[in-house]
Amino acid sequence: MAKEKVLIFDTTLRDGEQSPGVALNTKDKLEIARALERLRVDIIEAGFPASSQGDLEAVSSIAKEVRGSIIAGLGRAVPGDVDACWEAVRHAAQPRIHVFLSSSDIHLMHQLVKDKDEVREMARTMVARAAKYCPDVEFSPMDATRSDPEYVYQLVEECIDAGATTVNIPDTVGYAIPYEFETFIRSIFEEVSNIHKAVISVHCHNDLGLAVANSLAAVRAGARQVECTINGIGERAGNASLEEIVMAIRTRKDLIGLSTNIDTTQLMRTSRLVSDLTGLDVQPNKAIVGANAFRHQSGVHQHGILKLLETYEIIDARDVGLARGGILVLNKNSGRHGVKARLEELGFELSNEELNRVFEAFKELADKKGEIDDRDLEALVADERRTFEELYHLDLLQVSCGNHLMPTATVRLIGPDGQTLVDTTTGTGPVDATYKAINRLVGVPNTLTEFAVKSVTEGIDAIGEVTVRIESGEYTYTGRGGDTDIVVASAKALLNALNRLLSTQGRDETVKTPS
Repeated sequence: MAKEKVLIFDTTLRDGEQSPGVALNTKDKLEIARALERLRVDIIEAGFPASSQGDLEAVSSIAKEVRGSIIAGLGRAVPGDVDACWEAVRHAAQPRIHVFLSSSDIHLMHQLVKDKDEVREMARTMVARAAKYCPDVEFSPMDATRSDPEYVYQLVEECIDAGATTVNIPDTVGYAIPYEFETFIRSIFEEVSNIHKAVISVHCHNDLGLAVANSLAAVRAGARQVECTINGIGERAGNASLEEIVMAIRTRKDLIGLSTNIDTTQLMRTSRLVSDLTGLDVQPNKAIVGANAFRHQSGVHQHGILKLLETYEIIDARDVGLARGGILVLNKNSGRHGVKARLEELGFELSNEELNRVFEAFKELADKKGEIDDRDLEALVADERRTFEELYHLDLLQVSCGNHLMPTATVRLIGPDGQTLVDTTTGTGPVDATYKAINRLVGVPNTLTEFAVKSVTEGIDAIGEVTVRIESGEYTYTGRGGDTDIVVASAKALLNALNRLLSTQGRDETVKTPS
């Protein structure tokens, strides 16, 4: 590896999927993996194969199809996990086995219930086992930043001797601060005698909002692989954001002196795809990919931008895949080809079936509101793209409500075998009545834990987008729906979540993956 390169290790499909409400199926994961390959991510951590048969199959599918990136599987330092990892990644053009084991006193005492010598033996043995399968092995001492540094040095040195070619230093609970983390990474280079035989990687969580800063501090100290996720998604407060890491290295090359292999023009496109498939909205003020990242409201700023972009922008929006020149407006006279072309410019790749559904929805919306802009198109894609089986489809919704009326909803669904299902119910409001009717028809126990509405565009005829989260058992499912009628959008969102729930039922989710 050239010294001036920082390898980007994306864990959206493993750590990112642990975000509450995210339930990706194999088709979702393949689509994201293809996007990461287009982005030119160096390593894709495709999942935790030992956690379930479904995850093993998903990682295996990605390994067989995605050939331009290293495909890694994560496993605990136990034989079954290492074997499952190899089974999943063995068909990859460039396979990697990633073995982890806790190293902090608090984890050893309360989670593993093992002493330090036992843990060292487990780590050495399982890294050696992985190395017999695969020449590319990564080892992570989990919770390294709360561990005894001397013990981490021992683990790292012994695991490199056992065959680890990458050693990852995780800030598992987001505890470190940049100066401290940089010092720790430097000390590993100073104290581990065989460190020159491995790449040092870092994996930072964002519990204190410092994941990106800590990652960059580690790069300054000599780390040459950064583990991160698209949009910074992940358990709790999330992970280091891939787009922020990459653009910081690119923008401040004068200071950092390094680069990545990432095609930055794919960043916006990939961010939208991940947001669409996970159901996790990107906050408007999110750096690089947020809706406001390249918008200026202050008159002084606008005046400067009109004269020279660099007066108030340190990044050219085109460098992250965002076209300049304003939002393109379509109307009811726009043809299928024009809609398809604009969707491709926005970064969406749809099948013919998906495009047909989006175009039909486009024509219906254009009849209602006349002009359709990019934000409308994005909402239509989010509403019509389906990567799981749509078992229940909304055929009709009729509501009556008012300040002197009992809110009532009549719902007609098309069920799994094409049968028509109808129910009429009252509630505290039109959405409550609609949800009661849908739940009675579908008959799957669930609890609504989150309901959010936002306007996609301005004006009284704007599309309203509803996001819901429901809980069923120990799992959370996210659903989205969009329509100019907010009650219809609400019904679509609940059905989206229920269909996702039903399509993933029966997966053998037996092992909780680590952060």
